[in-house]
Amino acid sequence: MRIGLIGATAIAERAIVGPAGRHDDVRVRAVAARDAGRAAEFAERNGIPRVHADYGALLEDPGIDTVYVSLHNSAHHPWAVRAARSGRHVIVEKPLCLGPDELDGIRRAALAGGVLVTEAVPTAGHAWQPAVRAMIRDGRHGRLRSVRTRIRFGVPAPGSYRDRPELGGGVFLDSAAYWLQAVQATAGLAGATGSGRALLTGPYGADREFEARLDWADGRSAELRCEVGERHLAQHEFVFETARVRLRNFLLPAAGALPLNLVVEHDDGTKKVLSFPPVAYYDSQLDRVRALLRGGAGGDGGGGDDTGEGGGAGAGELDRAGERVALMASIHRRAMCATERQE
Repeated sequence: MRIGLIGATAIAERAIVGPAGRHDDVRVRAVAARDAGRAAEFAERNGIPRVHADYGALLEDPGIDTVYVSLHNSAHHPWAVRAARSGRHVIVEKPLCLGPDELDGIRRAALAGGVLVTEAVPTAGHAWQPAVRAMIRDGRHGRLRSVRTRIRFGVPAPGSYRDRPELGGGVFLDSAAYWLQAVQATAGLAGATGSGRALLTGPYGADREFEARLDWADGRSAELRCEVGERHLAQHEFVFETARVRLRNFLLPAAGALPLNLVVEHDDGTKKVLSFPPVAYYDSQLDRVRALLRGGAGGDGGGGDDTGEGGGAGAGELDRAGERVALMASIHRRAMCATERQE
């Protein structure tokens, strides 16, 4: 892999530059940013040989075969499309895009370019996900009743796109992929309908608190409460008929190779801890992309019968991402419309 970076960002350093340095077959060859000085400084700091004047020039670089896009959320779609049309594989920071129409454009570009486009959700594929999926399928704790997810991020820096709705900001769009991918990989998303409620307390009217919910006809539900605050929080709880399965600090391996534990609390008061060995999310994420490009399984651990098989690994990746994007966009749209009616 010879990677070009669209965006000289902190996440590009953590998700791509660092992990790439631990592989002989991966090189970061070029970078471009809106600020040429920032791109040059980024390249010097990370040993990247070429700095391009703009994103378009980077896409003309014959020395790259893969592009990583880490811009504000509303820019993911146009640059993913342009990168795919240029014949490059594309890794896009979550969320992949902001709606089904944008997803269709990315899908067409990927097919036309004959390339892989994948959404970077670093939590995808961790071993806890098939472990929970097995609990649901074999019924050892009875039927799954609900999934409850809590996420709290730090207060955005002044001027950050995360507080700019027109740039795809807001805490829900920043959090939804973690929640939806976890539900998709364990319980599946087929048949779910979504709803949401937003509190637009950001300085530019962005949501800094959001409650989202999925419901199924059989009575199951999945809830997300995400917010901005001083104390970081990231946890999932799976409520079964006879037990609760909790995963705390699920974003911890974004900081490096760290372990995670699933705590199973039975209704009779007994407890069991399932421990998973240390994993570094961003190293695992790059390994999954490498496997996909080799034609291996490698995907995001979608599981179930709604993973979009057919058309190869790349098609499955976009099918799974598309399912998440459709629910995310529907929930966000409904919450924003409800907020406008209240005003």
